[in-house]
Amino acid sequence: MSYQVQIVPSAEKEMNKLPEEAHARISSKILSLENQPRPVGVKKLSGGKEEYRLRIGDYRVLYTVDDKGQVEQVFAVGHRKDTCR
Repeated sequence: MSYQVQIVPSAEKEMNKLPEEAHARISSKILSLENQPRPVGVKKLSGGKEEYRLRIGDYRVLYTVDDKGQVEQVFAVGHRKDTCR
């Protein structure tokens, strides 16, 4: 079961501002979401939507999961002090 991962333009801009090493780690984790939409360590965010937070070191990736359409949409990427507030 393979999901399609979409990155919204604002999240892509946030990723482009990251250091090269962090960008590479985050990119590989985002690509791994295609096969495993809810990997170990992911937390569901409170609220009504299917929103999740993925920890990658000091960085966070926030995304939604649509199981019917098999689509994941990354809507925020950034340092933990900025992303989860």
